Amino acid sequence: MSTRKKIKQPPQFDGEDQEREFWAENDVVDFFDWDKAVPGSFPALKPSTTTISIRLPAALLEDLRILANERDVPYQSLMKNFLAERIARERQERRKARIG
Repeated sequence: MSTRKKIKQPPQFDGEDQEREFWAENDVVDFFDWDKAVPGSFPALKPSTTTISIRLPAALLEDLRILANERDVPYQSLMKNFLAERIARERQERRKARIG
């Protein structure tokens, strides 16, 4: 004996207003076949960020802003790129040291 509900087929709609009214009164779950579901992938989503406070010497911050201005990017974005590049380099060097 199957406990599975029969999947309904949605009706043909004459327009968006009719479709909107239908979905306002019906649950999409009754019309969805979970066996044919495909896992979602959202590669364009930006990773969540955490706000931090960092104290930098004024001259260092000014140099960073000048570099960012020359590259036409926000200074915080440039700083994130610099950090990401350095962290990747450090991790790669560690991996090499463990293997070698």
